[in-house]
Amino acid sequence: MLMENFLRSKVYSQVIEHQIPAPTNEERLTEVQQKDLEALKLKDLKAKNYLFQAIDHSFLKIILCKETSKDIWDSMKTKYQGLSRVKRAQLQALRREFKIGDIAIVEKILRSLSPKYDYVVCSIEESKDIDTLKLDEL
Repeated sequence: MLMENFLRSKVYSQVIEHQIPAPTNEERLTEVQQKDLEALKLKDLKAKNYLFQAIDHSFLKIILCKETSKDIWDSMKTKYQGLSRVKRAQLQALRREFKIGDIAIVEKILRSLSPKYDYVVCSIEESKDIDTLKLDEL
């Protein structure tokens, strides 16, 4: 999001959102169209430069073969944002790796109760040892 805002502030959003039109061999460009195309290519190069500076070296190998800043941007969005399914799978894997104990779950449940249950939370904390309280007992 930060990089996207930065590129928008530098007026490079056009080149990262839309592919630069490549004229065919048969197509003749007017002088104005040629200048516009050259200006877009220059913006694309500048955007690529900013994108190269923003990424880590391990990902640099992957995007060096990309032709335009849009291709690089799309690769970065896929890598860093990922699909929601990928994010959920990664989160699930982290949960499995770092198992949350009953203590943390019990504490979180007690914290998340609305204020009208404060007296219940207080009496549970006074009558039970939270460090040894099981989730089922709660």
